[in-house]
Amino acid sequence: QVQLVESGGGLVQTGGSLRLSCAASGRTFGSYVMGWFRQAPGKEREFVSAISWRGGVTSYSDSVKGRFTISRDNAKNTVYLQMNSLKPEDTAVYYCAAKTDFRMTYLQHEYDYWGQGTQVTVSP
Repeated sequence: QVQLVESGGGLVQTGGSLRLSCAASGRTFGSYVMGWFRQAPGKEREFVSAISWRGGVTSYSDSVKGRFTISRDNAKNTVYLQMNSLKPEDTAVYYCAAKTDFRMTYLQHEYDYWGQGTQVTVSP
């Protein structure tokens, strides 16, 4: 029903910035809660951020709060993750996800659709 494609990853030095995009196709994009997750080498996938249907409510993990900003443009069927003050610990494959339930959550199993991921590498 929904397909998600991430882009914008790359290599950046510590302290640099990147903006990830997640383009969605399918029906009723505006009614989906959107989230970002990441998986670092040797670690389990973890929650990064989420945004409500209209973008009025956002949530962040403690590790990225104050550095990352999630936003969405429903007219363009796209969700973004602006990443500033990047650290080597941010190195991971970043995934966007969507859920049809309106309730915000950090739990991975609550999300219904997933993208393929985009690599972010932060050098020391």
